[in-house]
Amino acid sequence: MCQPPTAARHFDVSAWATFRRFWPYTHGSRRWLVAGGALLVLSAIGEIVAIRLFGDITDHALVAKNLHAFWTPAVAWLVLATLTAAATFGGGYLTTLVGERFLLRLRDAVFAHVQRLSPDFFDNRRLGDLVVRLTGDIEAIDQFVASGVIQIVTSAISAVLFAGAALYVRWDLALVSFAVAPLFWIAVRNFTSRFRDAAVRERQSSGAMTSVVEESLSNQALVQAYNQQRTEERRLHEEGLSWLRARMAEARLSSLYEPLVQVIETVCVLVVLGFGAWELTNDRITLGGLLAFAAYLGYLYPPIQSLGHVTLTVSEATASAERITEIMEAVPAVTDHPEAISRTARRGRVTLDGVTFGYPGGDRPAIEELSFRAAPGELVLLTGPSGSGKSTVTRLLLRFYDPDAGRIRLDGIDLRDLSLVTLRDTITVLQQENMLFPGTVRDNIAYGRPDATDEQIIAAARAAEAHDFITALSDGYDTPVGQRGRLLSGGQRQRIAIARAMVRDAPVLVLDEPTTGLDAPTAHRVLQPLRRLMAGRTTILITHDLDLAPAADQVIVLGAELPEGAGPARRLDRPERNAPLEHQGT
Repeated sequence: MCQPPTAARHFDVSAWATFRRFWPYTHGSRRWLVAGGALLVLSAIGEIVAIRLFGDITDHALVAKNLHAFWTPAVAWLVLATLTAAATFGGGYLTTLVGERFLLRLRDAVFAHVQRLSPDFFDNRRLGDLVVRLTGDIEAIDQFVASGVIQIVTSAISAVLFAGAALYVRWDLALVSFAVAPLFWIAVRNFTSRFRDAAVRERQSSGAMTSVVEESLSNQALVQAYNQQRTEERRLHEEGLSWLRARMAEARLSSLYEPLVQVIETVCVLVVLGFGAWELTNDRITLGGLLAFAAYLGYLYPPIQSLGHVTLTVSEATASAERITEIMEAVPAVTDHPEAISRTARRGRVTLDGVTFGYPGGDRPAIEELSFRAAPGELVLLTGPSGSGKSTVTRLLLRFYDPDAGRIRLDGIDLRDLSLVTLRDTITVLQQENMLFPGTVRDNIAYGRPDATDEQIIAAARAAEAHDFITALSDGYDTPVGQRGRLLSGGQRQRIAIARAMVRDAPVLVLDEPTTGLDAPTAHRVLQPLRRLMAGRTTILITHDLDLAPAADQVIVLGAELPEGAGPARRLDRPERNAPLEHQGT
């Protein structure tokens, strides 16, 4: 049963809230952050001293035409330049290391949280947009929280240092330059809110565009079969145009901001130089002092400009923080309680007792008062028309959701009292769509049990009647299966999936339409290893194919009655209140 899409919640995240939420992800790297910042500050100090040495060389060697006065400050300048370069390298390397570690931790945390969310979270969101959030949005947050902190601190310290050096050389010239500095902040204030809005639109458009690419490429066979290449091209083009408009709005603001700041900086420098030239003609400052002051001024404005640019970075980061916060605030439909049992059930007896469940936002329950028991070695067949809740039973068994009423028990224990790891280690699901990962045949079989040995993998493949065709492949068990296993046939994919289930060796087996999409001979070949897989296990078979009904210990019909002539399996109508438990269905 399809559930209606859930409207995405909007989170209005401020700069301080962004910093406070994501700063903990720098834990373990903060000493390197401090060390990198200290080295960058030392680099700024080295530049201040180098400018002072330049002034001395100008006054005592060049203006005085004294070659002997050149060598000592020149050697000192060279040594200082070497040390400053080393500090700049070390500071840049360490801050980059901290930034990349921050990205790694935050991306891991967001991805781990996403992995625990319920299926409806993914059903109601476009995959491409989630990919952009896990990449571009996280990088934007790093530019503020990790890298941005260093930029703010070092720029502020550098501005203070160069301002102090300028005051030391000529306090009156320095005050003139400081009087013009607020123009930078005025420019920033006019750009911040517009830049943030543009960043939000660009992120959303980027996610939509990536989604179109992902959706189209993952269904390329269907696209070509229906000659819809032009349709997909138009979809991408339209989303690309939306992204282009948003990106150009962002670029327009950024491109306008940079030259505007340069003009303001040029005005400041010319005012100061003009005033300094007047003082030079009146012998109130030396040429070396004026050049040194101009150099200090040239080094002072970039940190101020950088501080202004941080405001734009913060705007982009808060826009991305809203999108990441939406993910992090999403709550899984089920979680372990503190006293959840963490042990593997050995028998696998499954009991459903009066289970009723409806998806959030649904207009009616997907299943209602469903009850049956399944013991080890038994086959329970679930059938019914599409939308009757068959696959919902699988989702409830795996605790993707909890029932609204009734209980599901495993070996007498309510599923809510078992840890999710224990529960899902006890149940193997063979799904209708055989999901294989890009990689080798060996990788896909071992996915059911990562610590499986080669002998166990081969034994599982033999039991699944897959060993012969695997060894006939170009590289045997090391043959790549392609994206979603598309280099293999449907029957081969199914048998690899059966081998994966066999190597997992769980006591409860759920088969969801295992022969759907296979031709009769292939389906017959698949049924032989399936019977071996079911042996001794509690098996719940979800199918429309009633040819298997005679082999079932129970047949549960959801939403309809069992057709006449389906074989000796019991016909189950909608139960009365006091009907025997094993006969109940909805």
